[in-house]
Amino acid sequence: MSERPRKTPEQLRSYRYFGPDDLRSFGHRSRQKQAGFATEEFKDKPVIGILNTWNDLISCHAHFRQRAEDVKRGVWQAGGFPVEIPVMGLSETFMKPTSMYYRNLLAMETEETLRTYPLDAVILMGGCDKTTPAMLMGARSVDIPSIFMPGGPMSRTSWRGEPLGSGSDVWKYWDQRGAGRLSCEAWCELEDHIAASPGHCMTMGTASTMTAIAETMGLCLPGSSSVPATHSSHSRMASATGSRAVELAWLDIKPSEFMTPESFDNAITALMAIGGSTNAIVHLMALAGRAEVPLTLERFDEISQKTPVVGNLRPAGKYVMADLFDAGGLQGLLHRIGDLLNLDCPNVAGTTLGEAIEGAEVYDEDVIRPRSNPLSESSSLAVLRGNLAPDGCVIKPPAAEKHLLQHRGPAAVFKNYPDLKARIHDPALGLTANHVIVLQNAGPLGAPGIPEWGMLPIPKYLLEQGVTDMVRISDARMSGTSYGACVLHVAPESFVGGPLAFVQDGDMIRLDVAGRQIELEISDEELASRRSGWTQPENKFTRGYGKLYFEQTTQADLGCDFRFLHADGSKDKDPEIN
Repeated sequence: MSERPRKTPEQLRSYRYFGPDDLRSFGHRSRQKQAGFATEEFKDKPVIGILNTWNDLISCHAHFRQRAEDVKRGVWQAGGFPVEIPVMGLSETFMKPTSMYYRNLLAMETEETLRTYPLDAVILMGGCDKTTPAMLMGARSVDIPSIFMPGGPMSRTSWRGEPLGSGSDVWKYWDQRGAGRLSCEAWCELEDHIAASPGHCMTMGTASTMTAIAETMGLCLPGSSSVPATHSSHSRMASATGSRAVELAWLDIKPSEFMTPESFDNAITALMAIGGSTNAIVHLMALAGRAEVPLTLERFDEISQKTPVVGNLRPAGKYVMADLFDAGGLQGLLHRIGDLLNLDCPNVAGTTLGEAIEGAEVYDEDVIRPRSNPLSESSSLAVLRGNLAPDGCVIKPPAAEKHLLQHRGPAAVFKNYPDLKARIHDPALGLTANHVIVLQNAGPLGAPGIPEWGMLPIPKYLLEQGVTDMVRISDARMSGTSYGACVLHVAPESFVGGPLAFVQDGDMIRLDVAGRQIELEISDEELASRRSGWTQPENKFTRGYGKLYFEQTTQADLGCDFRFLHADGSKDKDPEIN
């Protein structure tokens, strides 16, 4: 990469705005001076956009105000001109019905921000779950030089002498409270400890999974995704990211150079090796659609079956992200599986993946397991098909109790999430540990937004009996920090008439993870009869973004992206300056 010709100042994208001797450029330059900048501070320099997803309702990004200043420091030092641009923040905690509903909106905002402003390169500041894929989707669609700055995981924390994992332990202790083994006072005390610093979840949930994928694909600096948000090296990493963005602008290095079929294979391999979130499948499918890379669910399963899980990380394993950082980080982990990776794939640092992980060491053999002692030999994630999910669904086998990976039981059906909340704990239902809990209308359109409802609650009376896992099936997603025998992303979803819509109480359902099968044990004739009497629920939105969402969103197996934003060989030109 470093051997390619460097741009001259006149070849920079921003030159059209600032360079010519005309009325429009006069206006552009004068407005920069209005902001207090002298001509020499921006003249003939790459303009580096800093897209900051900070806001007061994303505690994961609480440190981003300072990190933006760190990034600017690096840009100035490398001879660039930094401009900070706030964009929509996607709060996993506070956005309703779910932040996933707005992932495509941030992707669109990212795309249009990059297209419309005089930017030569851009730094994408993200971390909390949906910000990473959204910003990468938008950047790939515009395809100007871009580099991702991972927000970093929060610090380790503990409670009453026990280490905590954000998300994972929320579900665990909530179940304990439901079973009567945790007092209200203890539950309230846990609130003070479960999220102890800025940064995204410190487990291998969706946030850590997606930033690890971004690094593996070469879209951020090597080693950057493992750095805890509060570690001093995070500030230095942010500054280094700013400096590198200037070089990307001069060399015109674009995201399309990193988002190749080979790098997607690397991303999937890393996903499996770290025991990552099922949500990554949806996001990678969407990103592949933007990148014109043919990708199928079967490719995930193919790679899963040959990739060992060497990251002993919660929720599937024992440790949290700070432990991974201390043990050698993602680079050490990838070095362990180097023979499974395409090592010639380039990265934004100007090297290759092979060069980035060459000589990387592992300092804790229990956190990053040797190949001879993996957490799991294979199948970190599994893709299932059958008459209940013709277009596929997914499960995370290491997070489930092993005896449930081959299971047959009667369905207990809930028509939507309010119905589930109202009835799941009613002893009159008479559910047993053998039942299969089914949730309908929780998918991309039915919920809407395919929210993280997929870790369906276990009835309190069964928790009190010591039941800790059950087979649960839905067209929803599940938090990457969750665990259990949860079958997710059933496609097509029930809202559009997928077979999940026709399951009735008492129907027998067979799950065979090893055989990659999920079957509703009724005849084709009975299924057709039920379908003929089915009426689709009403669209919940008739205007604005909701109307666009309902008209354009694909199913989970295609990434839940907008159809009209899938790459089709066309590309909008930069706007004219008139």
